[in-house]
Amino acid sequence: MVMRNELGEPAVSEDNNEVEGEASEVDEQPVIGFIGLGNMGSPMAKRLILAGYQVVCFDIDQDALDDVANDGGFPAESGAQVAASCDILCTSLPRPDHVMAVMSGEAGALQYLRPGSIWVDMTTNRGDLLRSLADAAPAGVMVVDAPVTGAVDGARTGNLTLFLGGFSAALDRVRPVLEHLGLTIRCGPLGTGNVVKLVTNQLWFIHAAALGEGFALGMANGVSLETLWYAIKESVGDSFVARHDAPSIFAGHYDPSFTLELCLKDLGLTAELAQNVGTDLPMTESAHRTFARAAERYGPEKGELHVAKRIEDDANLSYRLEGDWVPHWEK
Repeated sequence: MVMRNELGEPAVSEDNNEVEGEASEVDEQPVIGFIGLGNMGSPMAKRLILAGYQVVCFDIDQDALDDVANDGGFPAESGAQVAASCDILCTSLPRPDHVMAVMSGEAGALQYLRPGSIWVDMTTNRGDLLRSLADAAPAGVMVVDAPVTGAVDGARTGNLTLFLGGFSAALDRVRPVLEHLGLTIRCGPLGTGNVVKLVTNQLWFIHAAALGEGFALGMANGVSLETLWYAIKESVGDSFVARHDAPSIFAGHYDPSFTLELCLKDLGLTAELAQNVGTDLPMTESAHRTFARAAERYGPEKGELHVAKRIEDDANLSYRLEGDWVPHWEK
């Protein structure tokens, strides 16, 4: 890795006027850039800092930027400044249009990446957008898609699953870094990481909607919620949603760390992929409608599990259950 000064420029040795690090055969740790310090980005950036990396970061939310800086991150004034100072640039943004705004154009961060650097997009994104941005990247810059799953607690503890798409050479270089965040799975060429991520979200959303229906069906016919939950977990009805997400329903906050708006964004991206299938996907389409109904009633900014609250309210039931339900983002 080329050593750099505080401006991100190659550092020059006073002794021989050569760029420090260029002649060394020892590979030093890459400088990591991180743009997007939200619910997922902030704990991921902190994990990389904890692993010993120099992490240069930026977010439009000054409080979020200050929070990561307090944990050892190096704050930048713009995404472009981050890109100019790093070897591996990570972006974790809510939507594809945010990625487009941050990365594209003459002032976009993409154009400030140096040859030999890699952009890793962790956003749940469109494959065609990533491929078009990769085509517009400066010569010698490689692009990887690496959307993540595992919720905020997974980001905090380093137990995410990351779905990687891109050239093997790029994946080989970024994998040792990303493994500090969790399990990495190679999915194929650029864009396939997002295909796999959307399939996992497709199943997650179907399960979330179905769990609310299952609770209603059992309770309306005389079974306690506590018994239902225990039986679901110890049977073929078990799922990550039943174990990880049900406590957010029991506590009554319905998981504000992931909003109905983001669910609908991902379901919209899934619908785009479904156009290539050649037949209808009725369960996926039903889940999309069900989440849309919840967002219309409670507001798109509400937590994802309001999809279960709508059923709870309409059936005149209560899904409150006594217990020490510590929010997963605080674990």
